[in-house]
Amino acid sequence: MLWRQIQKNNFTDLNTLLDFLEIEPIHRVNFLEKSPFVLNLPQRLAQKITKQSLNDPILLQFLPLLLEQNPDGELDPVKDKDFQKTTSLLQKYSSRALIITTSACAMHCRYCFRKNYDYLPSNFQNELELIKNDSSLEEILLSGGDPLSLSDEKLFNLLEALDKIPHLKRIRFHTRFIVGIPERIHEGFIKKIQSLKKQLFFVIHVNHAKELDEDIFIASKKLLSCGIPVLSQTVLLKGVNDDIETLVDLFKALSNRGIIPYYLHQFDPVQGSMHFEVPIETGLNLYAQLKNHLPGYAVPRYVQEIPGHLSKTPLTAFERQSTGC
Repeated sequence: MLWRQIQKNNFTDLNTLLDFLEIEPIHRVNFLEKSPFVLNLPQRLAQKITKQSLNDPILLQFLPLLLEQNPDGELDPVKDKDFQKTTSLLQKYSSRALIITTSACAMHCRYCFRKNYDYLPSNFQNELELIKNDSSLEEILLSGGDPLSLSDEKLFNLLEALDKIPHLKRIRFHTRFIVGIPERIHEGFIKKIQSLKKQLFFVIHVNHAKELDEDIFIASKKLLSCGIPVLSQTVLLKGVNDDIETLVDLFKALSNRGIIPYYLHQFDPVQGSMHFEVPIETGLNLYAQLKNHLPGYAVPRYVQEIPGHLSKTPLTAFERQSTGC
């Protein structure tokens, strides 16, 4: 398929990418040539990086820097292993569970909280059996890695099996794929998801308006036209989007095209990525400003994942009081 061919052209070699970006040899000492978390960047995103720049918001998200050698942080900051029902099924909250569908992604974000996860291949039979036998579950989240990295055959075998479980009502995709390779949402994919009876949701991960383009909005429109809500989630990252102008531009760009900003995440303190951390006080200040610049539907909830809490923890005083957190 076309999207598979496009994916094969991802940049995976650092020096090749630095040559493409015209980074001067004197500045290449800032980059980590051999990282355990390998480089993986779609050409579409690489083409949006300003040439010869070390501060481009896309570059900072995807190129390995020497700063990653900082040992601070945690290998499993959200304690995924504490909530495993199988190696591929997690349940942290009531009425919903998450399937880790694959280790593969369209791209490798340097701040990924699951970059140290012990991924194991699965045919999903154990996961499906547990879901079938737990009538309290109403929603299944598909994550990873990225569920759209799966072949159409494997993905739709899973979706069709979930679609047959009576007590499930919703299936939610968490994906970065549409930003990197929007061709993944092809006509055959749309035809398949239209055959499903469950309500689908797509949550697209995007951190900066520079990542967006018309092809991404066309892919999102295809989903919206099927009656599938498309939401966004964003991680607050130092040097990437920790200023009000950048966040306003992003949330306007999304909401202008029918994508509803859902979550603004506080950074998960994963080892090797602590240079991305923004103080919560700064985040609260930015959130207060967002409410003065945007309509309510364009302001995402500012949240943090705290292991053991019964939901994402809101970081604003009003929401903490109203949810009892």
